[in-house]
Amino acid sequence: MSIGADNASWVRRRGTAADGAFDVAVTPTATAPVDGWQHTRLRVATVAPGDGVEHDSGDEETLVVPLSGSFRVEVTEADGAAHDVVLVGRGSVFDGPTDVVYAGRGSRLRVWSQGSDDGRVALCGAPATKATEPKPFRHVGVAEVAVELRGTGRASREVRDLGLPDVLDADSFLVCEVVTPAGNWSSWPPHKHDEERPGEETELEEIYYVETRSTDPRGADPVGYLRVYGSSADRPLDVLAEVRTGDLVLVPHGWHGPAVAAPDADLYYLNVMAGPGPERAWRICDDPAHAWVRESWADDEVDPRLPVGGTR
Repeated sequence: MSIGADNASWVRRRGTAADGAFDVAVTPTATAPVDGWQHTRLRVATVAPGDGVEHDSGDEETLVVPLSGSFRVEVTEADGAAHDVVLVGRGSVFDGPTDVVYAGRGSRLRVWSQGSDDGRVALCGAPATKATEPKPFRHVGVAEVAVELRGTGRASREVRDLGLPDVLDADSFLVCEVVTPAGNWSSWPPHKHDEERPGEETELEEIYYVETRSTDPRGADPVGYLRVYGSSADRPLDVLAEVRTGDLVLVPHGWHGPAVAAPDADLYYLNVMAGPGPERAWRICDDPAHAWVRESWADDEVDPRLPVGGTR
């Protein structure tokens, strides 16, 4: 099998997976649906000033994440309770974390751009199957978003816990952002979460939505690279993708990593994870061939370029 032989199945290039008003989508009705994809959803829209997008969540829970710009979010919950908040947002995903809005299943959402330029907003979703009742609406302020600096040296990266259990009481999904400075590796060591092993590993589908930013003053094409490979002979998988802003890489199973930022481009990805198991938790195991690298982190410093948005 050649390297990247499964790219066509698990990589969606910008503009190839639209769904109505959303120009990037992982949904059953997207223009490029994914066979067998069950547990996670993602919709990304580019919204002109004063315009908006609507979403009836049905059986899904939703996390509204401003990628660039500010947004007014109107939510009517399943029980009729109404909410109207403005998300301050940010200039870009490289400006630091953002505030977000959570809406439980059965909600109706209207998301309106509040800026003078086009904005981009992501609606992260998952069928909400674990709790008996829909989880309540919540506006998570930017100060509530935990920011972690993981790894050291060239494995340094910034993780923002937008929708992980320490920040948000959701039903099924886990949502976070990762920023990897130019020249660094993240999702390293390679790891997997494709089996239910209580206390050790949870079975989770995963979406990577990517944005890149050139650090070259001449404006070179900013790219990154993502790798996914099979964890057993009976579940082969081979993805090696060059990625740019608006691209998607899907992880149905297997080891994933590294995510590599080119030496002249910062790399960002938004992760949406969910699975069929009873526990809402991110439990992983490392590829034994590379797990030793964690022991080396004690001998190096965290990359001083982090956090990319500065201290808060």
